[in-house]
Amino acid sequence: MTHRVIPALLAAGLLVSAVTAADARAQDKPVEYVPTPLSGTVTMVKGRGGNIAVSSGEDGVFIIDDQLKPLTDQLLAALAKISDRPIRFVINTHYHGDHVGGNEALGKGGSVILAHDNIHRRMTSDQFSHFFDSTTPAWPDDSLPVVTFNDQVTLHFNGEPVTAYHVPRGHTDGDSIVHFPASNVIHMGDIFFNGRYPFIDLDGGGSIQGMIGAVELGLSLADDETQIIAGHGPLGDKTSLQAYHDFLSAARDNIQALVDQGMSLQQTIDAKPTAQWDEAMGKIWITPEQLTTFIFNSLTGVERYTRPEGSGDTTE
Repeated sequence: MTHRVIPALLAAGLLVSAVTAADARAQDKPVEYVPTPLSGTVTMVKGRGGNIAVSSGEDGVFIIDDQLKPLTDQLLAALAKISDRPIRFVINTHYHGDHVGGNEALGKGGSVILAHDNIHRRMTSDQFSHFFDSTTPAWPDDSLPVVTFNDQVTLHFNGEPVTAYHVPRGHTDGDSIVHFPASNVIHMGDIFFNGRYPFIDLDGGGSIQGMIGAVELGLSLADDETQIIAGHGPLGDKTSLQAYHDFLSAARDNIQALVDQGMSLQQTIDAKPTAQWDEAMGKIWITPEQLTTFIFNSLTGVERYTRPEGSGDTTE
């Protein structure tokens, strides 16, 4: 593994085990946590890792996702400024380390962790990523969800029902989007990378088809006033989520047309099927070549990340 993989690892937070001691110290540097109140009970918190939703009120606190493990103490201090009540529940939108890293400390502290069945399955076994060419080991017992579901689950908490809907084979095979209907807020998890190209975890069961279907579910739950929390990027709304849907659909169609012509992965990359979005969205983390590979492999039934022969390795 060369030095070029380190920024990608830190950005994704996927492979905690692969981060060196020096990188762990870097993650311990002070993080600015930015809270954005969205309703009387719901606050969005941005830090380093996936965006968090916080429900706070008379019943206590529950959160959606909990970012990177080395930053847990800083995160808990930031959450304590929103409410001094205990964190009773955590919902994980998927199994990646920048969304479940705080689970262990929260589980030890008595929080009940909820997640889709597939998150529990993946967190209890080693997970190899061809994209990063590395393995994330099984998580400690205190990190694991203790309540799992296969379709949807609803919490009745702080005066409103909050429903997590499983969306099959989206960013991973265990993604959920979480709807606060009374507050008119949706947390999309990593189904929605707002303003940037998404990571589709093929090794984790993700697919372009599932991503688009999950976005369509989010759109069906939203109206013109809905505030939409992306897994990464700024707070969105129905207009920005619709634009993201249209981009995903058009990119899929562009690549499908090349697949139908019999082009190889390298030929498809060389045709630059995402060129119209590359400048705006393809220079933040995921590159145009990587996005094209995610989509090409989804459409051709290759359930892992691959690199075309003779191409430069963009993550190593």
